[in-house]
Amino acid sequence: MKNALIVPHSQKVTDLVLPPYCREELIAEMGAAFLCRHAGIAGVTLNNSASYLEHWLKHLKEDKTLIVKAAAQSQRAVDFILGTKFENNLIICENQP
Repeated sequence: MKNALIVPHSQKVTDLVLPPYCREELIAEMGAAFLCRHAGIAGVTLNNSASYLEHWLKHLKEDKTLIVKAAAQSQRAVDFILGTKFENNLIICENQP
């Protein structure tokens, strides 16, 4: 038992397996896919994104919250890039007539 891995109760094993930059890569790839969809070029880049994300399947199966957290962070980044503004959890469309 001397060499057992001790994981703090609040920390998931995947937190120890995945360095922070790996999470950033996942967030960036998902954000890029969201932006491509917004730009109408998702069909062109879909296979590349799918191939890249395929290697994440193992980690996504180990940590069921990873995809939700990454998607949320990706969406926040996309909203920032696109200048989307929110007020009381509603989207404010400044360019509407």
